[in-house]
Amino acid sequence: MSLEISAVSPVINAKPNPKVGFVSLGCPKALVDSEQILTQLRAEGYDTAKSYDGADLVIVNTCGFIDAAVQESLDAIAEALNENGKVIVTGCLGKKKDADGNDLIQSIHPKVLAVTGPHALTEVMSAVHLHLPKPHEPFLDLVPPQGVKLTPKHFAYLKISEGCNHRCSFCIIPSMRGDLVSRPIGDVLVEAENLFKAGVKELLVISQDTSAYGVDIKFRMGFWDGKPIKTHMTQLVEALGELAKRYGAWVRLHYVYPYPHVDQIIPFMNNGHVLPYLDVPLQHAHPDVLKRMKRPASGEKNIERIKAWRAMCPDITIRSTFIAGFPGETEEEFEYLLDFLREAEIDRLGCFAYSPVEGASANELTNQLPDDVREDRRRRVMELQEGISKKRLQAKIGKTMRVLIDSLDRSGGVGRSSADAPEIDGVVYVKPPFEPHRKLQVGEFVDVTITAADAHDLWGEAV
Repeated sequence: MSLEISAVSPVINAKPNPKVGFVSLGCPKALVDSEQILTQLRAEGYDTAKSYDGADLVIVNTCGFIDAAVQESLDAIAEALNENGKVIVTGCLGKKKDADGNDLIQSIHPKVLAVTGPHALTEVMSAVHLHLPKPHEPFLDLVPPQGVKLTPKHFAYLKISEGCNHRCSFCIIPSMRGDLVSRPIGDVLVEAENLFKAGVKELLVISQDTSAYGVDIKFRMGFWDGKPIKTHMTQLVEALGELAKRYGAWVRLHYVYPYPHVDQIIPFMNNGHVLPYLDVPLQHAHPDVLKRMKRPASGEKNIERIKAWRAMCPDITIRSTFIAGFPGETEEEFEYLLDFLREAEIDRLGCFAYSPVEGASANELTNQLPDDVREDRRRRVMELQEGISKKRLQAKIGKTMRVLIDSLDRSGGVGRSSADAPEIDGVVYVKPPFEPHRKLQVGEFVDVTITAADAHDLWGEAV
């Protein structure tokens, strides 16, 4: 396991600054927490270490959503303790208790210096100050306006809120991250503009429930650029689209629950800056399963809603995740899900076999399905989806698409279209144009004519 860090330039003729190593695990929302901690460390004059040996202490930002993530986090803590010995733990796993009600991490790893929950910048910095006093003077000039980022320079995550008001029976995120707390819309837009000014070409909007932005503060009026603006998803997306257009960039929306007002943002997707892409966590299609999941949408109108979105924006890509083998799921209910997927033709789809999460109310439901049944249903969903995805990608052959280059290889470059979010969707393999000495560059947009496709990725030639 490697440390995820960014280097800080040394200060000439100064005493070496204390160094902090950083391990960041989990989802993009946890990554943003990591970036905020690293930004504060840098603001206070700490350096970041490239190895355990070079660190005065190590911070591990954990994930605690499913069993595999819990184990990965515990292993990371054990490795940091073994390699360095001075470890501060933060993140979702920090809120979990063991069977006796004691702190899970400290019961397993009693030598850690401190444990905090997620989104706990103040608590983490207090623990750092206690065990590694900060330099005498902060080096604020070393902190870029956009903060320290763990993503490549050309894309970044923008977290607009923390927590969630839903109580889905399979999820324990609200118990770890709390209820919805929306960031002031002016702060969000200032951060977005700083990121664009720093060269970010794609901004990925994240939260636990992007569609609910502003609900907790009753859509309070805020201010940005000297003008009033309501703290509401629609106004936020419109403003981000205008900003992205100004800087020739993209905005991509994640974790969008299918509430009716989402229809209002679809027209913004036809201008090429708010991407025609919606990450909608549907989880299932059968109304009875969704009720047992305590999902905020019944599922009965999702087909109609998807058709309406495609009518308003024919190029829209819809990504979603589903759970197969949820407690009590009958074969009839599962077949209902398969029929839904055949009709909906979701562009990008992930499916998980139901996995009990400690503390989730779904654990108390009757008729927990055997592991082999859950896994078989997950396999059947993914086999169906492979055919759907292949069909939809094959239809793109011959079209010219805008692609953002992420990396280079011997054949040219690897990039992503508007249909591809980093790390979770497919990629586009791009041959460079035939112009002499013309090479592709990471972070540039190129127009690519698609020449081939499989069930996941595309191949094409730069125009």
